[in-house]
Amino acid sequence: MATYKKRGAKKSIAPSKQTEVIEESTTAEVFETLDTTASRTEEWVVKYQNVILTVIGVVAVGVLGYLGYQNFVTKPKAQEAISELNQAQYYFELAVNSVNGDSLYRRALNGGEGKYGFLDIISNYKGTPAAKLATYSAGMAYLNLKDYTNAIQYLDKFSSEDILLGALSKGAIGDAFAQLGQPNDAYDYYVAASKINNNDYSTPKYLYKAAMIGSEIGKNSQALSFLKRIEKEFPESNEASLVAVQIAKLETLLQ
Repeated sequence: MATYKKRGAKKSIAPSKQTEVIEESTTAEVFETLDTTASRTEEWVVKYQNVILTVIGVVAVGVLGYLGYQNFVTKPKAQEAISELNQAQYYFELAVNSVNGDSLYRRALNGGEGKYGFLDIISNYKGTPAAKLATYSAGMAYLNLKDYTNAIQYLDKFSSEDILLGALSKGAIGDAFAQLGQPNDAYDYYVAASKINNNDYSTPKYLYKAAMIGSEIGKNSQALSFLKRIEKEFPESNEASLVAVQIAKLETLLQ
């Protein structure tokens, strides 16, 4: 006959009187501690309430002041700067499309008809997007006026998250250095401009300029690599139609 072991008797789950006494004592201590802590906290708050209210007031004033400054000073100032910039940009665009636009470039820089020019906007609206764009446009205006030193000065100050404008500003500095007879500096800026963003417009444009000036200063192998890159990566660009002859010349020189 199969046999089995009898299970042990179940343990009682009713708490003993001693356990109840201990638990009641512990609970009382916890509540007493909480009451004491709360009382001390209240005393501390009462004692330092003026300091607390002062701190809260300073923080509130700071936050409200910042929001007020943003809404009532920064934003209106930025909008006003854009309004001024529109007129200066209008003169600049007229100059670009004119046969002799020197007077228009100067008006774009210095203002006219009661409106600010780029230089005024840079001076009076520092930190605004309009002032940043005015810095770029001022550099380009000086470049077209053949004032290469000022062109470099303003274009070098320009910074933007717009990758195309960033490339164009670096390339324009290269143009200015080339006109000043500083080919090594021009080469460095053309190379930098070609690296800012890989696109079908600025990249082949500045690779070609770097290649041309590089071949003048003895950087023939680098120049050849730039031209071959244009031929391979940017076959639809304007520069691609110009590289074949230059590649042949440089390959002959490097033999």
